[in-house]
Amino acid sequence: MKFSSYQMEIVVGNPEINRKKVREWVERTVVNEDPDTVVLPELWTTGFKLESLKELGDNAGETTKSFLSELAKEFTVNIIGGSVANVVDEKVYNTSYIYDSKGNLVYEYSKIHLVPMLDEHLFLTGGNEKVEIFELDGMKMGVIICYDLRFPELARSLALQGAQVMFITAQWPIERINHWRNIQLARAIENQMYVISSNSVGTHNGVQYGGTSMMTDPWGEIINEASIEKEETLTGNLDVERVIEVRREVPIFDSRVPKLY
Repeated sequence: MKFSSYQMEIVVGNPEINRKKVREWVERTVVNEDPDTVVLPELWTTGFKLESLKELGDNAGETTKSFLSELAKEFTVNIIGGSVANVVDEKVYNTSYIYDSKGNLVYEYSKIHLVPMLDEHLFLTGGNEKVEIFELDGMKMGVIICYDLRFPELARSLALQGAQVMFITAQWPIERINHWRNIQLARAIENQMYVISSNSVGTHNGVQYGGTSMMTDPWGEIINEASIEKEETLTGNLDVERVIEVRREVPIFDSRVPKLY
């Protein structure tokens, strides 16, 4: 299965321009790379303009859901829809939408962990539903959002449900990019699954985002890695048999003794 991840420079505060950018990117990527699935970054419609998300965000996600559904159908591609500001009953959630290549919504997830260093809790409401796996083209997958990466329980929950691929959609700052890179490798190794990330680039309010979007295999080997500063497309092929092989070679899930942890 072939995946393309968009390392995007988001135009902060302008959903219309960002939707245009994403549409053009998907069209170009389908022609040039022919992926089965494309992956977008966190808050790609608005950027981290936290104080304005209630005004800039989607009412119950409807604008983005319609946009992604039509895009998936038009280009016959699965979409890991990054995340967007999702306004529900005056609360703003950071929500990811997943669409199959027929334009069907197969899963949605709202970011559970809010970043205290960026005061996210002052503007956003954390999701209150457990992560679950979903399937695209027969492959079991899961998605988490940015700061969620720091919580190993989340990735392990997906692995225990059978996830073979985990997506991370993010706007991770450059000052902690070493954490970003190494935690991804750890999550891939400890859960013996592919990890695919989409981070953003550019600067907003003095925060520079660090790119370094990655594709890592279940053995912790890097398949592909993007630059720190440039917009680019990261593409790679994933083979579910590799997950099966690694889990057989080092059977950590059979060796677990959770009652003692």
